[in-house]
Formats: sequence, structure tokens, C-alpha cells
Amino acid sequence: MDVAIPLYPGFTALDVVGPYTALAFAPGWTVTLVAGRPGPVIDDQRTMSLMATASYEEVPRPDVIVVPGGPGTVPAMSDKALTDWLGSAHEHTTWTTSVCSGAFVLAAAGLLAGKRATSHWGWVEHLAGLGTEPVNERVVFDGKIVTAAGVSSGIDMALELLARDAGELTAQTVQLAIEYDPRPPYDMQKLGALREEALKLIDVSF
Repeated sequence: MDVAIPLYPGFTALDVVGPYTALAFAPGWTVTLVAGRPGPVIDDQRTMSLMATASYEEVPRPDVIVVPGGPGTVPAMSDKALTDWLGSAHEHTTWTTSVCSGAFVLAAAGLLAGKRATSHWGWVEHLAGLGTEPVNERVVFDGKIVTAAGVSSGIDMALELLARDAGELTAQTVQLAIEYDPRPPYDMQKLGALREEALKLIDVSF
């Protein structure tokens, strides 16, 4: 399976690197980072770049697309080169997916109309304004459209894709190989009071 992950300025690194690592570990799966043109693309902290090794034109028909999120989502939604590529490539994909606010880029490309989708908890409800049914779940499948909630959930999504396409044994083996066994130090259900502070750290305006 050939996977393409589009990069745009202001992406969140884990949105890319989490799914990249899980999928690239699977036998027979290759992952290519793409952009409008090959070269480094700066992340949301402006302290790290990832290298796009191919342009959109060079990867016209990937089997899987994974669109990351991040504070750069809003300008990415108006990036015609990106949205045109998504619309064209989607016609041939097995899975078209997003992580976090990457769902809004899919929506801007016209791919989420009438679909159920999720995104980061801070913005998921805004999907309704784009003709999409917001769902507060970690990973949502609607046909071949797959959306993951915030940041780290991209790893869960990648493992679910492997289970469906390559079999549960492959997904389980990859999960073991990358030692993905989250045991966070804090209970997410008890952090509600910190939501406003969290949104200040990861501000994205829609």
C-alpha cells in the first residue's frame, strides 16, 4: 500500500509522525511525505521541519492519504494545490483519512459533505458548519473516509487501517513493535477544567 501524507506549513508533528511510523513499520506499506514541491516544511512550533520528498504531481494515485492537522489548517484549507490534489487523488484511494483538524482540510476539498467525522475536541463541533456530522469518537469510519480525533489518535487510526487492510496480526505486531501501550499520567476525564488553557496553547480559529 502506498501512503501519502501531505505537509503544509504549521502542521503538528505528531499528526504526521505517529501514523507515519505505524504504517511504515508494516510489511508492504510505503509512506511518502508530499507537498506542493519537494523540500522542508516547517511545523507548528517553527523549530522543526519534515522533508517532503515528492510533489503532489509525483504522487497522483496513493492508496491511502493521511492529512495532518495543526495551527496551519486554516491557510491549508485555501491551498488550491492541496485541495485539488486531495479531490483528484481521493477518486482512486482505498482510504482517505485525516488526523485532528486535518478533517477541515478534507472538508475544504469537498470530501466530507454528508459524512460522519471527528476532529480535535476543541473544534469538532465546527464541522457541522461544513456540512459534516460531528462525532465525538477517537476514530470514525464512514465509507472510505476515516477521521481521527486529536493528535495522538492518529496512531490508533493507523493501527485500525492496518487491521482492516493487512489483518489484525499485522496491526498487533506493529503495535508491539512500536510499543504503543498508552498509560497517560493524568485521567483525561478529570481535565475538563483545563480546556480553555489547552485551547490557548493550540489555537486554531475557524
